Amino acid sequence: MRTGSEYKRRIEKFNPRLNAFVDLGEGDLGDGPSYGVKSNISVSGLPLTAGIEAYRDNIAPRDATVVERIKSSGGSVLGTLNMHEAALGATTDNLAYGRTHNPWRYGFTPGGSSGGSGAAVAAGLCDVALGSDTMGSIRIPAAYCGVQGHKPTTGVVPNDGVLALSHSLDHVGPLARDVYALWQSMHVLADWGKPGELIPSQLNQLRVGFWDGDSEIALTDPVSEAFERFIGLLASEAGLEPEKVAPPEYAYGKSRRAGLLISEVEAFSVHKEQLQSNPEGFTPSFRSLLEWGVGRPPDDVSTAYKHIERVRAAADALFQEVDVVIAPTAPQQAFSFDDRVPANQADFTAWANFAALPATAVCTGIDAQTLLPHSVQVIGPYGADRLTLEVAAAIETLCGKPPMPPGFE
Repeated sequence: MRTGSEYKRRIEKFNPRLNAFVDLGEGDLGDGPSYGVKSNISVSGLPLTAGIEAYRDNIAPRDATVVERIKSSGGSVLGTLNMHEAALGATTDNLAYGRTHNPWRYGFTPGGSSGGSGAAVAAGLCDVALGSDTMGSIRIPAAYCGVQGHKPTTGVVPNDGVLALSHSLDHVGPLARDVYALWQSMHVLADWGKPGELIPSQLNQLRVGFWDGDSEIALTDPVSEAFERFIGLLASEAGLEPEKVAPPEYAYGKSRRAGLLISEVEAFSVHKEQLQSNPEGFTPSFRSLLEWGVGRPPDDVSTAYKHIERVRAAADALFQEVDVVIAPTAPQQAFSFDDRVPANQADFTAWANFAALPATAVCTGIDAQTLLPHSVQVIGPYGADRLTLEVAAAIETLCGKPPMPPGFE
């Protein structure tokens, strides 16, 4: 673990290239872990913007509870991190605060909406970064940037002090370079007390279901091939035989539309006053999304909420058959900012948000052809955060800890 001063020097050296940090703190740095905090989470004295130009001068008057817990545990906050505007998107191509570049390849997205968090951890600019996850916004950057990330069970980590996208679906959680750092930070964020030893799960003693999305999720060839290799690794090294599963009631296109509609409707209520007083402080594309969402017939909105309820109610049934579900984290690897943004980025991740489940993304290696990271996520039953972290630790033991991107060693 580097000191806070060492991290500040690395930020000074590497951040101009990456644009992961947007505002740096000026306080003393403690001896504990150094955190970066997504810019939609309150850090007293720093701008609380959620990546929105309209909030550029909005200085947080107090710390969010998660930030209070970091500081009271001996950790320190280096500063706030770039993100996709309002957390409604997965590229972190931010017109107001600039693009954040993926440390593995300049000009490629780090994912989003917590793209600054993923890039900062991957490049070694902090020990842990806080992100928020509405439909995959911690895990997708973790996957694209080759780090580990955890979306907690709904309610395990407090959301107060967050400039929200969706009160129904938002979760605050950590990204780090190894699973043990996630484990330690979750003890702080969730107020679990002093962390004990993280003992990786004995995978051959678990009922593991593999979710590959069939043909309904268009996996790129590198992701599909890497997931097959990963299943083969678990079969040969851990004695696991593939048992194919699919989340009940979770229909990809329908679920995607429901999650986006709920996010747009709830985000409109959060930003309504600013939208009226300072509409130019929001990009036209973001305004149009919110206007479209709030303009939907009430029956459409009600149907979206009912769909989420059905997905959540049905999740328990699957965990009567398996202990955990392992899936690709995203259907694709990081892609160029010049490429068309895939519509299906969150198709694997959103289920855990809908069903209120814990999910841990873990890097499984670097593709020999694309030279970009691969990732899987471990999804567990409600409240089983420790289990998903223990399984992720076992996967990390098999696949190795994520390497540092070239040039950032």
